[in-house]
Amino acid sequence: MKKLLVTGSSGLIGSEVVRYFDQLGWKVYGVDNNMRADFFGGTGDTRWVQEQLSLACPNFEHVELDIRNRQGILDLFRDLRPDYICHTAAQPSHDLAASRTFDDFDVNAGGTLNLLQAAREYCPESPFAHMSTNKVYGDAPNRLHLVELETRWDYGDEAYHNGIQESFTIDQSKHSLFGASKVAADILVQEFGRYFDMPTCALRGGCLTGPQHSGVELHGFLSYLIKVNLAEEEYTIFGYKGKQVRDNIHSYDVARFIHAFFEAPRKGEVYNIGGGRDNSTSILEAFQRIESISGKPMRYRYSDQNREGDHVCYISDLSKMQSHYPNWGITKSLQTTFEEIAESWEKRLAL
Repeated sequence: MKKLLVTGSSGLIGSEVVRYFDQLGWKVYGVDNNMRADFFGGTGDTRWVQEQLSLACPNFEHVELDIRNRQGILDLFRDLRPDYICHTAAQPSHDLAASRTFDDFDVNAGGTLNLLQAAREYCPESPFAHMSTNKVYGDAPNRLHLVELETRWDYGDEAYHNGIQESFTIDQSKHSLFGASKVAADILVQEFGRYFDMPTCALRGGCLTGPQHSGVELHGFLSYLIKVNLAEEEYTIFGYKGKQVRDNIHSYDVARFIHAFFEAPRKGEVYNIGGGRDNSTSILEAFQRIESISGKPMRYRYSDQNREGDHVCYISDLSKMQSHYPNWGITKSLQTTFEEIAESWEKRLAL
């Protein structure tokens, strides 16, 4: 039986990866210590996901461990020697990183280093897929020529019609401290691949989403927006007239790409993984879409102050991924993703 180690296994991508590979008959070990509840309070608690996985996934085994625990991680890799590693654990919030700088860097950069070194010592041939972020580009995408349309900002240069490529600069821009710690992790993943000849990749996610997301205001744009609408609460738009654009990829399609990488790994690679132009939406467009699904008007207020380091328009160019892995592609449309998230939140809010 193939052995997969997943960090952040109660999070959005981690839990999707657990379900995906459990259904393939792999033995899946999930590392999670519910740090999200510490970061975001009760609304970020993911124990319910862990409980669901334990009930639904017969090949899943939970491991209560903090990835900052260096010796604990080394001991785990020594004992398990996993065939594959999927690293999704992170402190994911721009805003929180500014108030908890040590925690942010220790989790995102230090935790990633602990995992990479443990893999190097005990299973250097095992493919290692790391969930990075598009925030490694900082706010440099905002320096592109942008045009203001009725409901969104968009790229004014035809060269960027399909979005941001992996060759885009990550240097000399404002990242937020979260972005900086993720840059460190991203480069470490590349370096272990190139320097130590290990099969690694950093997946620079756009807006990762899906029905298992515990969206909160500081993290999880689409899930949180849909939750606010269904609960008839008030949403705050932070700057850019609500026309800021994100491309959204369903967690299932992320898991599918990780599988493709495991089957044909490369060394020290980076990929921009998002929904692409077809799955992009602005906040205003997202309001319209969820209103048409729920039948409830979107209540919101506007703040002129945009978030530090935030992108005005970000769309992932998927051409590199699709050229390296031609059998992979987006299977979940934006409409389907909205409907699945709405259905999930309706069930949770009814409890």
